[in-house]
Amino acid sequence: MILKLSDLDLEKVYSYADYYSWKFVERVELIEGIIFPMDIESNRLHQEISGILHLKLGNYLQQTKYHIYAAPFDVRFPNNSKKDSDIYTVLQPDLCVICDLSKLDDRGCNGAPDLVVEILSPSNSKKELKNKYEVYEEAGVKEYWVVFPVEKTMIIYTLINEKYQPSRLFACGDIVTSSVLPGLSIDLEELFSDLLNEDELPPYGLQ
Repeated sequence: MILKLSDLDLEKVYSYADYYSWKFVERVELIEGIIFPMDIESNRLHQEISGILHLKLGNYLQQTKYHIYAAPFDVRFPNNSKKDSDIYTVLQPDLCVICDLSKLDDRGCNGAPDLVVEILSPSNSKKELKNKYEVYEEAGVKEYWVVFPVEKTMIIYTLINEKYQPSRLFACGDIVTSSVLPGLSIDLEELFSDLLNEDELPPYGLQ
């Protein structure tokens, strides 16, 4: 039984069957069987944006049968087989929307979500922009939102003919819509305007 991440050979290829058997507390993801430790450092901007988007998307989804989940939530990306031992990519998107409820089970989602949101931080931007982009595109995630908290911007990749087409860079003042969720609109002024920068926070201990 594996109880510590340090007990693993990080150069080895692992399957979801291995992943599911691990008992350590560190959060990791698998991409093509390679372990990617997750950055679990507390990030206030990340949490604020995730919470606001979760609320806005959740409010919209109340009128549908679709489901939304926030990390930690395992999404498995099978190739030809959905057997645990044949799955080599397991990710934990910051937010994901699943329209096909048959993909859901007690362990998460087995198959591509319809919409994925990743909120970047300096330590994870390379993985999100390259490795996860490729996974989501190949797996058929219809819409991939990338949010840049510090810059207060976002970009949406839409799957067209099995390839992602990027939107322009959205910023405060823009209203974003979704091809996956018709009628959804999010005002980025509302999303970003309440975020406090570090120099705007009150001194420690003051209300």
